[in-house]
Amino acid sequence: METANDPGAREALARGRVPLFCDTALAGRIERAEAQLITRCCEAARRRTGAEGFAIPIAGGVASFAGEGSPFNKVAGLGFAGLPGSAALDDIEKAFLACGSPVQVELAHLADPAIGALLAGRGYQLESFENVLGRDLSGGLQPVLPPGVEVRRSGPDELDAWLDVVVEGSVHPDVQGVPWHEEFPREMLIGAELDGIAAGDVRYAGLLGGILAGGATMRIAEGVAQLTGAATAPAHRRRGVQTALLAARLADAAAAGCDVAVIVTQPGSKSQQNAQRQGFDLLYTRAVLVKHPLEGDKHE
Repeated sequence: METANDPGAREALARGRVPLFCDTALAGRIERAEAQLITRCCEAARRRTGAEGFAIPIAGGVASFAGEGSPFNKVAGLGFAGLPGSAALDDIEKAFLACGSPVQVELAHLADPAIGALLAGRGYQLESFENVLGRDLSGGLQPVLPPGVEVRRSGPDELDAWLDVVVEGSVHPDVQGVPWHEEFPREMLIGAELDGIAAGDVRYAGLLGGILAGGATMRIAEGVAQLTGAATAPAHRRRGVQTALLAARLADAAAAGCDVAVIVTQPGSKSQQNAQRQGFDLLYTRAVLVKHPLEGDKHE
Protein backbone atom coordinates (compact mmCIF):
# COMPACT_ATOMS: atom_id res chain seq x y z
CA MET A 1 0.00 0.00 0.00
CA GLU A 2 1.18 3.54 -0.75
CA THR A 3 -0.10 4.92 2.53
CA ALA A 4 3.02 4.01 4.47
CA ASN A 5 4.62 7.45 4.08
CA ASP A 6 1.39 9.42 4.57
CA PRO A 7 0.98 10.37 8.27
CA GLY A 8 -2.73 11.10 7.80
CA ALA A 9 -3.31 7.72 6.22
CA ARG A 10 -1.31 5.93 8.92
CA GLU A 11 -3.37 7.66 11.62
CA ALA A 12 -6.62 6.77 9.84
CA LEU A 13 -5.64 3.13 9.53
CA ALA A 14 -4.63 3.05 13.17
CA ARG A 15 -8.17 4.18 14.06
CA GLY A 16 -9.65 1.50 11.83
CA ARG A 17 -10.87 4.01 9.23
CA VAL A 18 -10.15 3.48 5.54
CA PRO A 19 -9.03 6.75 3.90
CA LEU A 20 -11.46 8.17 1.36
CA PHE A 21 -10.41 7.28 -2.18
CA CYS A 22 -10.99 9.86 -4.90
CA ASP A 23 -11.43 8.62 -8.45
CA THR A 24 -12.04 10.82 -11.48
CA ALA A 25 -15.82 10.50 -11.05
CA LEU A 26 -15.73 11.98 -7.54
CA ALA A 27 -13.22 14.64 -8.58
CA GLY A 28 -15.45 15.58 -11.51
CA ARG A 29 -18.45 15.92 -9.20
CA ILE A 30 -16.50 18.16 -6.82
CA GLU A 31 -15.18 20.29 -9.68
CA ARG A 32 -18.71 20.69 -11.12
CA ALA A 33 -19.89 21.90 -7.73
CA GLU A 34 -16.97 24.35 -7.64
CA ALA A 35 -17.78 25.68 -11.12
CA GLN A 36 -21.41 26.16 -10.09
CA LEU A 37 -20.34 28.03 -6.96
CA ILE A 38 -17.97 30.33 -8.85
CA THR A 39 -20.67 31.04 -11.45
CA ARG A 40 -23.24 32.01 -8.84
CA CYS A 41 -20.77 34.07 -6.83
CA CYS A 42 -19.73 35.92 -9.98
CA GLU A 43 -23.33 36.71 -10.82
CA ALA A 44 -24.00 37.86 -7.25
CA ALA A 45 -20.90 40.07 -7.22
CA ARG A 46 -21.89 41.77 -10.45
CA ARG A 47 -25.43 42.38 -9.19
CA ARG A 48 -24.05 43.85 -5.96
CA THR A 49 -21.46 46.13 -7.53
CA GLY A 50 -22.78 46.73 -11.02
CA ALA A 51 -19.38 45.71 -12.41
CA GLU A 52 -18.95 44.49 -15.96
CA GLY A 53 -17.94 40.87 -16.17
CA PHE A 54 -18.83 37.42 -17.41
CA ALA A 55 -19.37 33.79 -16.46
CA ILE A 56 -18.70 31.75 -19.60
CA PRO A 57 -19.12 27.95 -19.63
CA ILE A 58 -16.09 26.15 -21.08
CA ALA A 59 -15.52 22.39 -21.35
CA GLY A 60 -17.55 21.55 -18.26
CA GLY A 61 -16.07 24.39 -16.22
CA VAL A 62 -16.51 28.14 -16.12
CA ALA A 63 -14.45 31.23 -16.86
CA SER A 64 -15.49 33.98 -14.46
CA PHE A 65 -14.69 37.67 -14.12
CA ALA A 66 -16.64 39.41 -11.34
CA GLY A 67 -14.89 42.78 -11.22
CA GLU A 68 -11.40 44.16 -10.67
CA GLY A 69 -9.54 42.28 -7.93
CA SER A 70 -12.35 39.81 -7.23
CA PRO A 71 -11.48 36.36 -5.81
CA PHE A 72 -13.94 34.94 -8.36
CA ASN A 73 -11.77 35.92 -11.33
CA LYS A 74 -10.67 32.49 -12.47
CA VAL A 75 -11.30 29.45 -14.64
CA ALA A 76 -12.63 26.55 -12.55
CA GLY A 77 -13.77 23.01 -13.22
CA LEU A 78 -11.84 22.21 -16.40
CA GLY A 79 -10.75 18.71 -17.23
CA PHE A 80 -13.71 16.41 -16.77
CA ALA A 81 -15.80 17.10 -19.88
CA GLY A 82 -13.30 16.98 -22.71
CA LEU A 83 -10.59 19.31 -23.89
CA PRO A 84 -11.44 22.99 -24.35
CA GLY A 85 -11.12 23.99 -27.98
CA SER A 86 -8.54 26.50 -29.17
CA ALA A 87 -11.26 28.89 -30.31
CA ALA A 88 -12.98 28.74 -26.91
CA LEU A 89 -9.69 29.44 -25.14
CA ASP A 90 -9.00 32.31 -27.53
CA ASP A 91 -12.37 33.84 -26.62
CA ILE A 92 -11.78 33.40 -22.88
CA GLU A 93 -8.32 34.94 -23.02
CA LYS A 94 -9.62 37.90 -25.03
CA ALA A 95 -12.43 38.41 -22.53
CA PHE A 96 -9.99 38.56 -19.60
CA LEU A 97 -7.63 40.80 -21.57
CA ALA A 98 -10.48 43.19 -22.30
CA CYS A 99 -10.96 43.47 -18.53
CA GLY A 100 -7.25 44.05 -17.95
CA SER A 101 -6.91 40.79 -16.06
CA PRO A 102 -4.61 37.77 -16.26
CA VAL A 103 -6.22 34.37 -16.81
CA GLN A 104 -6.00 32.11 -13.75
CA VAL A 105 -6.84 28.44 -14.23
CA GLU A 106 -7.24 26.16 -11.20
CA LEU A 107 -6.66 22.70 -12.67
CA ALA A 108 -7.17 19.48 -10.72
CA HIS A 109 -4.36 16.96 -11.09
CA LEU A 110 -6.99 14.27 -11.75
CA ALA A 111 -8.21 16.20 -14.81
CA ASP A 112 -7.30 15.16 -18.34
CA PRO A 113 -3.48 15.55 -18.46
CA ALA A 114 -3.72 16.89 -22.00
CA ILE A 115 -5.19 20.13 -20.63
CA GLY A 116 -2.03 20.95 -18.68
CA ALA A 117 0.07 20.44 -21.79
CA LEU A 118 -2.36 22.54 -23.83
CA LEU A 119 -2.22 25.44 -21.38
CA ALA A 120 1.57 25.27 -21.09
CA GLY A 121 1.79 25.54 -24.85
CA ARG A 122 -0.31 28.70 -24.70
CA GLY A 123 2.02 30.41 -22.25
CA TYR A 124 0.41 29.57 -18.89
CA GLN A 125 2.84 29.35 -15.98
CA LEU A 126 2.56 27.45 -12.72
CA GLU A 127 2.23 29.88 -9.80
CA SER A 128 0.92 27.86 -6.85
CA PHE A 129 -1.05 24.88 -5.63
CA GLU A 130 -4.06 24.24 -3.43
CA ASN A 131 -5.24 20.99 -1.90
CA VAL A 132 -8.76 19.56 -1.95
CA LEU A 133 -9.50 17.37 1.06
CA GLY A 134 -12.59 15.28 1.64
CA ARG A 135 -14.37 13.31 4.33
CA ASP A 136 -16.78 10.43 3.88
CA LEU A 137 -20.16 11.26 5.44
CA SER A 138 -21.94 7.99 4.74
CA GLY A 139 -21.79 6.85 8.37
CA GLY A 140 -23.51 9.94 9.77
CA LEU A 141 -21.97 12.32 12.28
CA GLN A 142 -22.79 14.05 15.53
CA PRO A 143 -21.90 17.64 16.50
CA VAL A 144 -18.96 18.10 18.88
CA LEU A 145 -19.10 20.93 21.38
CA PRO A 146 -16.00 21.69 23.47
CA PRO A 147 -16.72 23.24 26.90
CA GLY A 148 -18.14 26.74 26.64
CA VAL A 149 -18.64 26.61 22.86
CA GLU A 150 -22.00 26.87 21.11
CA VAL A 151 -22.71 26.64 17.38
CA ARG A 152 -25.91 27.68 15.65
CA ARG A 153 -27.14 28.96 12.33
CA SER A 154 -26.46 32.67 11.98
CA GLY A 155 -29.49 34.86 11.34
CA PRO A 156 -29.82 38.08 9.33
CA ASP A 157 -29.96 40.17 12.51
CA GLU A 158 -26.28 39.48 13.25
CA LEU A 159 -24.91 39.68 9.71
CA ASP A 160 -22.73 42.72 10.38
CA ALA A 161 -21.24 41.23 13.56
CA TRP A 162 -20.71 37.90 11.80
CA LEU A 163 -18.90 39.61 8.91
CA ASP A 164 -16.67 41.52 11.35
CA VAL A 165 -15.58 38.33 13.11
CA VAL A 166 -15.05 36.25 9.96
CA VAL A 167 -13.14 38.94 8.10
CA GLU A 168 -11.01 39.74 11.15
CA GLY A 169 -10.04 36.08 11.32
CA SER A 170 -9.42 35.91 7.56
CA VAL A 171 -7.02 38.86 7.46
CA HIS A 172 -4.95 37.26 10.25
CA PRO A 173 -4.44 33.71 8.94
CA ASP A 174 -1.87 31.19 10.09
CA VAL A 175 1.35 31.34 8.09
CA GLN A 176 2.37 27.68 8.25
CA GLY A 177 3.00 25.91 4.96
CA VAL A 178 3.06 27.19 1.39
CA PRO A 179 1.94 30.85 1.24
CA TRP A 180 -1.54 31.49 -0.15
CA HIS A 181 -1.25 32.61 -3.76
CA GLU A 182 -3.86 35.35 -3.31
CA GLU A 183 -4.44 38.07 -0.73
CA PHE A 184 -7.43 40.39 -0.65
CA PRO A 185 -8.20 43.61 1.26
CA ARG A 186 -10.86 43.70 3.95
CA GLU A 187 -13.57 45.30 1.81
CA MET A 188 -13.06 42.71 -0.93
CA LEU A 189 -13.37 39.90 1.63
CA ILE A 190 -16.60 41.38 2.98
CA GLY A 191 -17.98 41.57 -0.54
CA ALA A 192 -16.95 37.98 -1.27
CA GLU A 193 -18.72 36.74 1.86
CA LEU A 194 -21.89 38.59 0.85
CA ASP A 195 -21.67 37.13 -2.65
CA GLY A 196 -21.21 33.63 -1.27
CA ILE A 197 -24.30 34.05 0.89
CA ALA A 198 -26.27 35.23 -2.15
CA ALA A 199 -24.98 32.16 -4.03
CA GLY A 200 -26.34 29.78 -1.41
CA ASP A 201 -23.77 29.61 1.38
CA VAL A 202 -25.37 28.86 4.76
CA ARG A 203 -23.85 30.79 7.69
CA TYR A 204 -22.89 29.35 11.06
CA ALA A 205 -21.96 31.27 14.20
CA GLY A 206 -19.53 29.96 16.81
CA LEU A 207 -19.93 31.40 20.29
CA LEU A 208 -17.49 31.17 23.16
CA GLY A 209 -19.03 31.94 26.54
CA GLY A 210 -21.94 33.52 24.72
CA ILE A 211 -19.69 35.85 22.68
CA LEU A 212 -19.57 35.61 18.88
CA ALA A 213 -16.05 34.28 18.32
CA GLY A 214 -16.07 32.73 14.86
CA GLY A 215 -18.13 31.93 11.82
CA ALA A 216 -18.29 29.50 8.93
CA THR A 217 -20.21 28.75 5.74
CA MET A 218 -21.31 25.68 3.80
CA ARG A 219 -22.95 25.02 0.45
CA ILE A 220 -24.50 21.74 -0.76
CA ALA A 221 -24.55 20.62 -4.41
CA GLU A 222 -24.72 17.16 -6.03
CA GLY A 223 -24.33 15.47 -2.66
CA VAL A 224 -21.14 17.42 -1.98
CA ALA A 225 -20.94 19.63 1.11
CA GLN A 226 -18.56 22.45 0.24
CA LEU A 227 -17.06 23.93 3.40
CA THR A 228 -16.61 27.32 1.81
CA GLY A 229 -14.98 29.18 4.65
CA ALA A 230 -14.37 29.42 8.38
CA ALA A 231 -12.53 31.84 10.64
CA THR A 232 -12.14 32.60 14.32
CA ALA A 233 -11.18 35.99 15.70
CA PRO A 234 -7.53 35.88 16.85
CA ALA A 235 -8.44 36.59 20.48
CA HIS A 236 -10.60 33.43 20.66
CA ARG A 237 -8.39 30.88 18.94
CA ARG A 238 -7.26 27.53 20.39
CA ARG A 239 -10.51 27.19 22.36
CA GLY A 240 -12.31 24.68 20.14
CA VAL A 241 -14.45 27.08 18.11
CA GLN A 242 -13.18 25.83 14.74
CA THR A 243 -13.61 22.21 15.80
CA ALA A 244 -17.22 22.86 16.78
CA LEU A 245 -18.00 24.81 13.59
CA LEU A 246 -16.60 21.98 11.50
CA ALA A 247 -18.46 19.26 13.40
CA ALA A 248 -21.78 21.13 13.16
CA ARG A 249 -21.48 21.55 9.39
CA LEU A 250 -20.51 17.92 8.89
CA ALA A 251 -23.47 16.73 10.95
CA ASP A 252 -25.86 18.96 9.00
CA ALA A 253 -24.39 17.81 5.69
CA ALA A 254 -24.77 14.15 6.62
CA ALA A 255 -28.35 14.75 7.75
CA ALA A 256 -29.06 16.44 4.41
CA GLY A 257 -27.94 13.31 2.54
CA CYS A 258 -24.46 14.39 1.43
CA ASP A 259 -21.97 11.55 1.02
CA VAL A 260 -18.83 13.70 1.06
CA ALA A 261 -17.64 17.01 2.50
CA VAL A 262 -14.76 18.94 0.93
CA ILE A 263 -12.47 21.71 2.06
CA VAL A 264 -9.75 23.58 0.15
CA THR A 265 -6.48 24.44 1.89
CA GLN A 266 -2.97 25.56 1.11
CA PRO A 267 -0.45 22.69 1.09
CA GLY A 268 1.20 22.16 4.44
CA SER A 269 -0.97 24.75 6.20
CA LYS A 270 -2.41 24.66 9.69
CA SER A 271 -5.84 24.41 8.06
CA GLN A 272 -4.82 21.23 6.24
CA GLN A 273 -3.33 19.78 9.41
CA ASN A 274 -6.52 20.52 11.36
CA ALA A 275 -8.71 19.05 8.62
CA GLN A 276 -6.71 15.82 8.54
CA ARG A 277 -6.97 15.56 12.32
CA GLN A 278 -10.74 15.78 11.89
CA GLY A 279 -10.84 12.84 9.49
CA PHE A 280 -10.33 14.54 6.14
CA ASP A 281 -8.15 12.87 3.51
CA LEU A 282 -6.17 14.51 0.74
CA LEU A 283 -8.15 13.86 -2.46
CA TYR A 284 -6.25 15.83 -5.09
CA THR A 285 -4.28 18.98 -5.74
CA ARG A 286 -5.14 21.89 -7.99
CA ALA A 287 -2.36 23.57 -9.93
CA VAL A 288 -2.84 27.33 -10.25
CA LEU A 289 -1.79 28.23 -13.78
CA VAL A 290 -1.69 31.87 -14.86
CA LYS A 291 -1.32 33.61 -18.20
CA HIS A 292 -0.39 37.26 -17.87
CA PRO A 293 -1.02 39.79 -20.65
CA LEU A 294 2.05 40.30 -22.77
CA GLU A 295 3.84 43.61 -22.46
CA GLY A 296 2.24 46.02 -24.88
CA ASP A 297 -1.15 44.31 -24.83
CA LYS A 298 -4.00 46.71 -24.21
CA HIS A 299 -7.41 45.84 -22.95
CA GLU A 300 -10.19 47.00 -25.17
